[in-house]
Amino acid sequence: MPKIKTHSSSKKRFNFTGTGKIKRAKAYKRHILTKKPTKRTRKLRKSTLVSDANARTVRMLIPYKK
Repeated sequence: MPKIKTHSSSKKRFNFTGTGKIKRAKAYKRHILTKKPTKRTRKLRKSTLVSDANARTVRMLIPYKK
């Protein structure tokens, strides 16, 4: 069985939790932040989990990361 190539941008964007779920950063934190409330930008700092619908796709992109 040949090795699978890891998707380069995905290996930088996703990490695994101790239980095997996939962590990701939240979106909408890059620019045009002045019009967004401070409360909202604070909440965007925290990481969150990838949804179950997308988890399988992400696992295929990063097959060797644990």
